[in-house]
Amino acid sequence: MVPGCYDALSGKVLAEAGHKAAFVSGYAVSATLLGEPDLGLLTPPEMARKAGQIIYSIPNVPVLVDADTGGGNVLNVQRTVKQLINVGAKGCFLEDQRWPKRVGHMRNKEVISMEEFAGKVSAAREAIGDADFFLVARTDARGVNAKYGLEDAITRANLYADAGADAVYVEAPISKQELSLIGQKVKGLRVMGMLEGGMTPLLTPAEAKALGFHILTYPLSGIYAATRALKDAYATLRDVGSSRDMLSSLSTFQDFNSLMGVDERIAAEERLTRREGEKLVVRVRGPSKPVRDSE
Repeated sequence: MVPGCYDALSGKVLAEAGHKAAFVSGYAVSATLLGEPDLGLLTPPEMARKAGQIIYSIPNVPVLVDADTGGGNVLNVQRTVKQLINVGAKGCFLEDQRWPKRVGHMRNKEVISMEEFAGKVSAAREAIGDADFFLVARTDARGVNAKYGLEDAITRANLYADAGADAVYVEAPISKQELSLIGQKVKGLRVMGMLEGGMTPLLTPAEAKALGFHILTYPLSGIYAATRALKDAYATLRDVGSSRDMLSSLSTFQDFNSLMGVDERIAAEERLTRREGEKLVVRVRGPSKPVRDSE
């Protein structure tokens, strides 16, 4: 189970809930960072910067990042992968859509040739080298052709596995029957993505495992929950003029401060520094040697 997050706060909530891995969704980051839909407006450097902030906030949780199409050709893909490795990501999802891309469950998608994308996968694998980084190759071919899309997607997924992907992901199957076929015919580790309101039926990890899948993502549950909560809270403030009747639906001051680690931060500050009157005293490991002007 790999739920999605989109900023440092949502990452902390995810970790506090006990999840063992996180996925940073481009759809969600485009919305929260830019206030824009997932139509290719978010750039790889913006995504890497946001991913780094999330990774810093939850250092003990492996974070996988949505790399979209990699930002261009094979050279762009390598730069994108290296940026994500540098900020501490433990993997990425790379997809075969034609730029500008769209969210996987939207209409009017296009995909590049499978040979071109296999080259991108190989380029990503070369950039990874010996790094601890998990590469997921995603194909959006299922939604491009109603008659032959699933067959094409399975062929592509197997080619991408051969090209060096650690796992493969067929986006937007429309039934359990299609999922079962993917589980039987796609080689290697298989990823299933769950989107509330999307085309794929929502399943539990046990149900996904029974169909032959290994990784289950719920990338947008968090942002949809947060959006609904924000809409309800702001509507109440508009209509009622106070939050006093919705306190049970809010995080408390104490709980929020605990999530942020306020007490730990204050304790660290007090441990490392103290004041003697107007003088700030800083603890150091040992006596320091004065530096003379001549030195």
